Amino acid sequence: MLHGHGDDIHKFRNITINFSSNISGKTDLSGLYRHLTKRMECVAAYPEPEPSGLEAQIAAMYGIQPDEVCVTNGATEAIYLIAQAFRGMKSYVLQPTFSEYADACRLHGHTVKSIYSPDNIDDNADLVWLCNPNNPTGEVSPENKLKELIKKHPSVCFVIDQSYEDFTYKNLFSAAEAVEMPQVILLHSATKRYAIPGLRLGYITTSAALLQRIRIQRMPWSVNALAIEAGYFLLQENLPALSLFSGVHSTEPYTENISQSDAIPPLPALDELLAETECLRNAIENLKIAEVWPTDTHFFLLRLRIGKSALLKKYLAEEHGILIRDASNFEGLDDSFVRIATQTPEENSLLIKALEAWKISFTY
Repeated sequence: MLHGHGDDIHKFRNITINFSSNISGKTDLSGLYRHLTKRMECVAAYPEPEPSGLEAQIAAMYGIQPDEVCVTNGATEAIYLIAQAFRGMKSYVLQPTFSEYADACRLHGHTVKSIYSPDNIDDNADLVWLCNPNNPTGEVSPENKLKELIKKHPSVCFVIDQSYEDFTYKNLFSAAEAVEMPQVILLHSATKRYAIPGLRLGYITTSAALLQRIRIQRMPWSVNALAIEAGYFLLQENLPALSLFSGVHSTEPYTENISQSDAIPPLPALDELLAETECLRNAIENLKIAEVWPTDTHFFLLRLRIGKSALLKKYLAEEHGILIRDASNFEGLDDSFVRIATQTPEENSLLIKALEAWKISFTY
């Protein structure tokens, strides 16, 4: 994984616009910074060995029980804990997708089989891993079809990574639905929702019986004190107000009280984000340099008609200070694929101009 992650901005100088990460680079975290600054004394003491207080508050927001929530050091820890809990079993991974599912399974002795359609799922699998919305395609597997699959394969455990659940209007499983299904494990990411990748904060929701099997794999203090404090602040009291057209989305407090029985609501300006995504997709399509794949969220794939993904990435980085995701290392994709995550309208326009220049460089 260490050399396969998309956001490798550290390898480049003078990058001013980052389209390679599915996390917004224009997030105003000043409210969180002020809160954590006031609570810095927490680093002088051990946090809870298990973040049970934060788990209880997340459970209350979803209307489920605390023993149906497990807070983790990012969604990635959740992936590895699940693979460890089911060590030595047979896992199917719906490709192309995030490489950590297969990596974690191989680390813990799973037999891993890549599949490219839900129709390839059979009862020989112990676990099926899928991302919904999927990274890198942005596609959402319909909720009703997933329910049919789960019902059809009662002996198979479905691990569904919903890290991007707040960035689509498509129907997905709720935490309350998941805990009622004895073979479904949902993954959630505060990292993605609040743009805090450095803090590493995710969580699992599933039935208490399944979660007990997973929870005992978690090492003590895997979630640090600052991440727990941020979780209280972000998940309980402050929700981000996204505004692409002001260039930021803010974690400043809402004025209204948030009912603990309510699930975390969708981002307020998701319609703007998805509308801007469609504008960007259309603009790239009009350049006729790539096939633009459909998406149900704010990131999408391009299949280049000219050049290779690595060369385009190098050109944009060096000539325009723009970073994109070379998607050639996703299983099932080749060196013609790149992934783009929508940014502000102004930044998207700069990307289109840079791609026009790339096109011209191939014409002459």
